[in-house]
Amino acid sequence: MSNAAAPTGVRRSQFWALYLTRFAEGFGFITLITLLGTYINTLDPQATTVLGVTISAGFIIGMYTTGFTLAQTVAVVPLAWAGDRFDKRTVLLVVLGVGAGVYALFPLVDSSASFVLVRALQGFVVTGAGLMTLSLVGQIATGGTRADKIGKANAASFAASILGSLSAGGIYDAVGFGPIFAIISALMVAAWGVTWLVLDDDDTRVEGFPFSDLAVSRRILTMTTFRAQYAFAVTMVRTWVPIYVSTELAAGGLGVTGVAIGVTVTAEKATNMVGQLFTGRLSDAYGRSLFVFAGGGAYGLIAVAIPFATAIGTALGAGVTIPILGDLPPAYLPLVAFSGLLGVADSFREPASMALFADEGTDDGGVASSFGIRELVWRPGSVAGPLIAGWLMVEVSMAAVFYVGGAFAITGVLAFLAVLARDHGRGALTTW
Repeated sequence: MSNAAAPTGVRRSQFWALYLTRFAEGFGFITLITLLGTYINTLDPQATTVLGVTISAGFIIGMYTTGFTLAQTVAVVPLAWAGDRFDKRTVLLVVLGVGAGVYALFPLVDSSASFVLVRALQGFVVTGAGLMTLSLVGQIATGGTRADKIGKANAASFAASILGSLSAGGIYDAVGFGPIFAIISALMVAAWGVTWLVLDDDDTRVEGFPFSDLAVSRRILTMTTFRAQYAFAVTMVRTWVPIYVSTELAAGGLGVTGVAIGVTVTAEKATNMVGQLFTGRLSDAYGRSLFVFAGGGAYGLIAVAIPFATAIGTALGAGVTIPILGDLPPAYLPLVAFSGLLGVADSFREPASMALFADEGTDDGGVASSFGIRELVWRPGSVAGPLIAGWLMVEVSMAAVFYVGGAFAITGVLAFLAVLARDHGRGALTTW
């Protein structure tokens, strides 16, 4: 195994090129999250029978997200291996080129089956762009600034999320799906051009299969105790907040307009974006495990509180009519506030978590593989979480989705704390 040293004196334009790519990836990802409830309403998934097996509507709804995450799971290892073995810049350019074509296919979707298929292709694009950009940021940043640079890259993604969620809802209300995806394809082409012009070739080369060594790293195994459970929490809660506000009242939702859906999603993205401009730097200075523990625990507690939005809104008289947003049920404004708090909580966890994985990959060789392991640990929860949430939504209640999702986050941080203290010492929470 060989690994060239990370370059010194990296031009700031290199980071900005990677931030633009994060922006393009984030814009495409959040557009689909924002419009997921709208697609559910439009395609109206129904229970069906295949080869004598009855597939429920809840399972099909879950596949709208699980098809995406299954494709991500399959793509992680080959993409991460290619990034470490060859030139990450070249891999990134290929992924961006494919992405431009994939997003152009979404206006052609006319059934649940075709939607799940194109979402799977999107999963490949999002995984590749995320792995390569974060690996390159982590590789070319110095150790003392790594979480700060990763936080800024994530902030670029969240800036796209804000613009994407607001514009997606508004454009859909005005003209439908087509123009939204034309914009995303154009962004992918622009990111390709800037990456090709500005980003230097990646000179690092890692022989062999670094996954095997990194998979048994004590630090990565410690993070896994938290991340494997937290994946259920975030996938369920983050996906079901816009579904909650957008699905019809008969299905347990709030049935608000596209713009109002965008505002809800934007609240979480905006607070996360602003937070990560600062929290990455703080975790570089004060210890990353503390930020993972505090952010993850707070996320779980806020998720459990979401079903009380109706009671809170009714008590406060929050059922109002607002220009552009329209008539809003009592639960809407408290839900927007909860969404913003979710973003605050996750802004503490995310750059610290990413920097821990980047540290291990940079030190031991194979930063893309380290991020690949991070992605793989996430996959079981991100695949099974939506299926569980879809079943809970249809068979139990909308509130049950948030209770169960929040519980996963809380048990995750408690397991993380226990393993951290056992394997790394009682002071590891503030020093690791």
